Amino acid sequence: MFNLIRNPRALAARIAALLALVWLAACQPGPMGNSGQKIDTSAPVKVALLVPAGSGNSGDETLARALQNAANLAIQDLKGARIDLQVYNTAGNPQQAAAMATKAADEGAKIILGPVYAQSANAAGLAVASRNINVLAFSNNTNVAGGNVFVLGPTFQNTANRLVSFATRQGKKRIMVVHEQTTAGEIGAQAIQTAVARSGASLAGVASYPFSQQGVVDATPQIASRVKSGDVDALFLTADTAGALPLLTQLMGEQGVTPQMTQYIGLTRWDIPPATLSLPGTQGGWFAEPDPALQQQFVSRYSAAYGQAPHPIAGLAYDGIAAIGALVKSGNPSALTKQGLTQRSGFVGVNGVFRFLPDGTNERALAVAQVRNGQAVVIDPAPRNFGGFGF
Repeated sequence: MFNLIRNPRALAARIAALLALVWLAACQPGPMGNSGQKIDTSAPVKVALLVPAGSGNSGDETLARALQNAANLAIQDLKGARIDLQVYNTAGNPQQAAAMATKAADEGAKIILGPVYAQSANAAGLAVASRNINVLAFSNNTNVAGGNVFVLGPTFQNTANRLVSFATRQGKKRIMVVHEQTTAGEIGAQAIQTAVARSGASLAGVASYPFSQQGVVDATPQIASRVKSGDVDALFLTADTAGALPLLTQLMGEQGVTPQMTQYIGLTRWDIPPATLSLPGTQGGWFAEPDPALQQQFVSRYSAAYGQAPHPIAGLAYDGIAAIGALVKSGNPSALTKQGLTQRSGFVGVNGVFRFLPDGTNERALAVAQVRNGQAVVIDPAPRNFGGFGF
């Protein structure tokens, strides 16, 4: 399967497109002094939704419709909170995102939901930072988080914290990190190492490989040798199915290293695409996912309302509206300020409970699943609230 990586640059571009929003160029977030707009809770609160429509790219148009649909679905579910949602098209580029954020501010928006791509999120945040308006972006690139920009997307650090904490509780305390030599791979590896340090586990080593088929082939014997040295309890992999995961796990098995002898842990979703669950090398491996029951409820409701399944990140628009609605419903004029957004109790979204952190990143409750006989089986459910919640 990994023979797709005959052209690493082309594959890297495709993965970036599939992830839609992950590791675009890092930019500087807005000033840290931003607090956010005060609101009149007796009147509808104007919320701007920035979507990537207008780029001419069919994928952007599909995503834009899905985000708007999910936001409208969330508004229908609000009880006691009035939201006046205005939609602005960014064409998927930073300049247009900045212009639309400015227009939204001119038209009375108290908070901005979106945009998707990291550079656009950064541009929108900078455009309205001086207007004291917070931005809840659909990105998961933590490099743009901070100041008036909060990211809604699931982050590597959140996933790594959850999985390392679980592994440590299961006695898998000597963790080795294996990552591809790409921007995403490097950031993912750093997130795992940070999680290991904070959990009390020990780092049993870090290994990497060039992002190519031959690179994996050449690196695998050395990685396997290190694992078989006897002091590695778990192997934490940053690879996904579109990249090295199929070949890497196959070759590791041929070298005598399997999830049955050394626990495999995946930083990415091993159930996307579902075919990953059938790979021999992933059997027994662990990965994290949102609460599957809540996920399915959202898919069913969205499909019933719009006649098709939602885009994979459409739920972020629902979550953003759910959070804004809960805050508006509180009746606090300062609900949409940084203090309100970062309340410790968090919010309930379609993928489970989540909360924004003061640094602009987020914490999401995740389930831990294990691959068993080609199926994802939850072995540690996602918490349903933040009482006693921690990684």
